[in-house]
Amino acid sequence: MEKLIVAKTGNEAMAEAMRQINPDVVAAYPITPATEIVQIFAQFVADGRVHTEFVAVESEHSAMSACIGASAAGSRAMTATSSQGLALMWEMLYIASALRLPIVMCVVNRSLSAPINIHCDHSDTMGARDSGWIQLYSENPQEGYDNVIQAVSMAEKALLPVLVTVDGFIISHAMERLEMVSDSEVKKFIGEYQPQYPLLDVEKPVTLGALDFTDYFFEHKRAQIEAMNQAEEAVNGVSREFSQKFGRRYELFESYRMDDAEVAMIAIGSTAGTAKIAIDELRSQKIKAGLIKIRMFRPFPYKEIIKALSKVKKVAVFDRADALNSSGGPVFMEIKSALYKQSPHPEVVNFVYGLGGRDIKVKDISGTLKDLHLDKVKSEVNYLGVRE
Repeated sequence: MEKLIVAKTGNEAMAEAMRQINPDVVAAYPITPATEIVQIFAQFVADGRVHTEFVAVESEHSAMSACIGASAAGSRAMTATSSQGLALMWEMLYIASALRLPIVMCVVNRSLSAPINIHCDHSDTMGARDSGWIQLYSENPQEGYDNVIQAVSMAEKALLPVLVTVDGFIISHAMERLEMVSDSEVKKFIGEYQPQYPLLDVEKPVTLGALDFTDYFFEHKRAQIEAMNQAEEAVNGVSREFSQKFGRRYELFESYRMDDAEVAMIAIGSTAGTAKIAIDELRSQKIKAGLIKIRMFRPFPYKEIIKALSKVKKVAVFDRADALNSSGGPVFMEIKSALYKQSPHPEVVNFVYGLGGRDIKVKDISGTLKDLHLDKVKSEVNYLGVRE
């Protein structure tokens, strides 16, 4: 298998994946820090390196609307956005998923206003967590690249849209080693798109997006719910196939030094890389710490998470967003819910951190886990690194 080792930022990596996918339609509106993805892709279009119809729309709402129309017509459709742009799509996110359209969207995580901030936290995608999209989080440019390629097949197998994230600036603008596969291998992996119910197939007419009152709305939503319940199978299947062909294996979540862990950290995104160093430091101090890095947040892999935490005494859930519900962050709420019926279950403590892009360092993580191990953490929900 042909491999190409290059240095790319997260944005460049995702744009390269889009180029190799060569979607039929990309509709997008620029927003920091995701602008570069579609800017680079637009240059690919201008240079004739893809055969994509690039639609420069007037807003992110229109971008998703155009993707919905293109996907419903039978095209592979993609877009990219961030923060307020994702929020402006809100209405259309639910329509894309309810219509079972396999759209793929690259999202560069950035805080939601106000105050205005262009740096990373997860409030944008966490706000969209219940919109019916499969959600994949990436630790680095390599995972961003690999996840985008896999997302196409996942979406088409599950008949659900997929969003793939990288952390704003931390990953989107940071250059790292990237192992690319050849254009031909990517094309072979995703295959030719065969839409199941294209609106433009006049031989097999279908109705899409009809008015649906009390007679059948519930049944249609139940079908959508069941699709999400079964989406894990599509995610796992594509991940296995990707591993077999390209040698990089992705699970629903990554376990790091969890075999004998007594205190575990749960995190999403780029922070996992920092956490691994902190875990190693704690291990050198004879503290049995481990890490679970969640890759697929939607649908949430609660059964697998329960099993991974079955022998752990204490769990520190790190959230880069707050749910504004007085009960902690969104990942924390998922973990607590998953463990509710387990007896006995570990002590679970929440640490909200890094809002608006504030740095989190190795010492912050190692110190927090050490305090938890030594019973020095007294609050269930804690705000790490904020000035009092």
